[in-house]
Amino acid sequence: MVSATLGLARCSKGVTDSKETRMRHNPHHFVDDPEVVRRLIRENPWGILVSSHDDRLVASHYPVLLDEDSEDLAVITHVGRPDEELHGFGEREILLIIQGVHGYVSPSWYAPGASRAPTWNFTAVHCYGVPQVVDEETNLRNLARLVERFERGVEEPMLLDPQWAAPVAQGTVGIRLPITRFQCKIKMSQDKDPETQRRVIRQLRAPGPYRHPELADDMERALADG
Repeated sequence: MVSATLGLARCSKGVTDSKETRMRHNPHHFVDDPEVVRRLIRENPWGILVSSHDDRLVASHYPVLLDEDSEDLAVITHVGRPDEELHGFGEREILLIIQGVHGYVSPSWYAPGASRAPTWNFTAVHCYGVPQVVDEETNLRNLARLVERFERGVEEPMLLDPQWAAPVAQGTVGIRLPITRFQCKIKMSQDKDPETQRRVIRQLRAPGPYRHPELADDMERALADG
């Protein structure tokens, strides 16, 4: 029915681990292009940081920005104290989850003779790397970039005043996460017949409880990319 397993891609050469467990690969949905991951992060700047520290799992939700100054794939973010201690940042690899557009797909929309199984179309990327704790000056600068990213869409943007923000930023810890490998899946009915694909897109644009034009747009983009 609904599958959320992801395939594996690496961002750098020569990185191997014989003990690594690879998730099931589905050729219809697997994506190994770092540029696709960059686009997903830009369009969906809210992530989940997951780590294993002191024999327990820790998850935190924070906004993230793509590090546009880096040639390699990386993100910048921050956490509120004492989350950096709970995660044990800098000691080991963590997972960053970015969730793209997603939504329910009813089998009643399929072409005659197609599968009767409902499903969920979605985009998701799992990014792995060892986080780097940045200094206070860099963190303040990154916080200003973060505020500017979201404030530029409002009528009267209120950017971060460094003098006001400096003492507030003391309660945060800045993080840069170089992404050394990622798992990306774009599941947009690529395995369905063309008529079913057209019907699903049409239903996602139509009025109703599952109307989702953004998902229809993502479907069209994914199907056009092949």
